[in-house]
Amino acid sequence: MFKFLFERDTWQEVYDSLSKNKVRTVLTMFGVWWGILLLIWLLGSARGIENSFNRLFGSFATNSVFVWGQSTSKPFKGFQEGKRVRLTLTDAKKVEENIDGIEFVVPRNQNQGFVVRNFLSGTYSVAGDYPLLDLVQKKKLIHGRFINQKDIDDNKKVVVISEDIYKQLFQKDEEAIGEYIKINSMNFKVIGMYEVTSFGGPPTDMHIPFTTFQQIYNQGEQIGWMMITGKPEADIRQVELDAKLLLKNLNKIHPEDKRAFGSFNFGKEFAKMTGFLSGMQFLTWFVGIATLFAGVFAIGNILLITVKERTKEIGVRRALGATPFEIKRQIIVEAVFITIVAGLLGIISGGLILILENKLWGQGSEAFLVNPSVSITIVFISLVILVILGTLIGLIPAFKATSIKPIEALREE
Repeated sequence: MFKFLFERDTWQEVYDSLSKNKVRTVLTMFGVWWGILLLIWLLGSARGIENSFNRLFGSFATNSVFVWGQSTSKPFKGFQEGKRVRLTLTDAKKVEENIDGIEFVVPRNQNQGFVVRNFLSGTYSVAGDYPLLDLVQKKKLIHGRFINQKDIDDNKKVVVISEDIYKQLFQKDEEAIGEYIKINSMNFKVIGMYEVTSFGGPPTDMHIPFTTFQQIYNQGEQIGWMMITGKPEADIRQVELDAKLLLKNLNKIHPEDKRAFGSFNFGKEFAKMTGFLSGMQFLTWFVGIATLFAGVFAIGNILLITVKERTKEIGVRRALGATPFEIKRQIIVEAVFITIVAGLLGIISGGLILILENKLWGQGSEAFLVNPSVSITIVFISLVILVILGTLIGLIPAFKATSIKPIEALREE
């Protein structure tokens, strides 16, 4: 059935037809080339942004909200406006026990600590944390481990430091795990080192057991803030509202006081960002495919002009015995050939642009585009779509070519 595709005469005729007007042929291919390039480029760039997004938040429980105490804006039950609100471990426990849809509540504390090692020193942020933090905000440990329950139970003086602190207090390639540093004049054993991320509350340089933090900074039951993580199916906005209302009741605060508790609903912001990514993906497909269609239709229009110019040639072929099917087949082969060649050039060009993007903006921990790429499946589907569109668009000039009677074609000047 497809034997004619392997015949020399078929491709000689395609070459002769396209080479008669090289400029027109190039301009015809430009539309498809640009359409497929745009599709590959935009899809790959969108994937790069998505990869960057996933790398940034991949270790974080995104369905979360942070809540901390501020000061009241309304008098209530004998308390004047401006009362300082301080959250406690009891508040965190009550929230976890009484609010539907909650998976974890992680109480946290943070302060400053003066750190000394040998002749090097500096002031850094120190966080008091539970092992649970590593479940909702997975630390990218480079060496060692995170805080465990035994550290909490025994009030151990152990610390997990950031990579930045290591670079400032230790020599290059020096082993940090098992070494001691002084925090506020007390010796702490380094048990882990992690890569710093931008999320999870205020930036933290060191983590020590929560119970140890309580003793050092005389915090008692007070906490700085709590991280509330909802179950995957939970509405984190409703969880935030319910948690704040419960905390107002526990702390004798007016139900309509909007200043008493500060919060940051990460789940809500994350939903906005994922919605943006979905919209960008849709826009990418729409623009790319629309451009592709425009290019393919341009091929159809150019082939109609070509058929008009070849009217006499077609008439001669018909007079010599060529069937309408053979004429149609030849026109369709030309359309598909132009479409595929332009499409392959577009795919290659788009791939080269993505490689360049990756070299320029895809390197380092703060990369904007992480591995911008397009899957082989999408490339294959794009080529199949091109073949189908090329075939369909080639039918228009093909039927036009066979609608002319041989005698009339021979008379055409």
